[in-house]
Amino acid sequence: MLSMVASFLRDVGYQLELAAQVAARLGGVLRRRTLIADQLYQSGLKVVHVVLLVGVFIGMIVALQTGLELANFGQQDQIGTIVALSMCREMGPFITATILAATVGSALAAEIGTMAVSEELAALEVMSIDRISYLVMPRVIGVAVMCPLLTVLCDAIGIFGGGLIAGSQLNVGAALYYDSVLDALNDRGLPFELPKEVYTGLFKAFVFGVILSVISCSAGIKATAGAMGVGNATRKAVRDSIIAIIICNYFLSWLFFNA
Repeated sequence: MLSMVASFLRDVGYQLELAAQVAARLGGVLRRRTLIADQLYQSGLKVVHVVLLVGVFIGMIVALQTGLELANFGQQDQIGTIVALSMCREMGPFITATILAATVGSALAAEIGTMAVSEELAALEVMSIDRISYLVMPRVIGVAVMCPLLTVLCDAIGIFGGGLIAGSQLNVGAALYYDSVLDALNDRGLPFELPKEVYTGLFKAFVFGVILSVISCSAGIKATAGAMGVGNATRKAVRDSIIAIIICNYFLSWLFFNA
């Protein structure tokens, strides 16, 4: 038990150290712009169809399950407000980050892990190439930037999916549904007249992107023992990323809405 705790603390310590090293190298972003652009493509465009597919069904599920209960009280016309705020506050960033952890995070761990076990990382050190700046920083920036952008798409398609259910299952007209969505997503006291839920969700998505990319890269760097080690690193990256996202989601929600 003590060895497991010690191993966990070592992993967390290394991940925090890796995140600090990436932050210290942000001044070299322009020099790595080509690598960053490639990671933006790998982390965004290649998974956008998955985000859209999952997002629309999440919105439909939220609308159906919530709308059926609201219908018992004759309040199903409020379904647009509930779906909009649920997607923007919680479901959008969480679902997007989970998808990225399973797709992009696993790929990052496998790619860097393969380089680790084939001694390519050691070769970079021999050639005096900063592997954090060359390998890790572009991947962290790519995921951290794309996660909020994909979250916006997930929110939008989820609200659209909720509208489909509202019209077909709950007898709520499209005009009424989207009017309630616009009312929920309009706050004249904040920039762009968007409510706190939208900004909170986007900030969560950014934090989730940083977390899952750092965890995935650290798992890949520490991979050992050939192909089996790469598989273990990939599994560890996805597992730890999703657990960290869930835990972080709770504390961010508490910080923004209960503190």
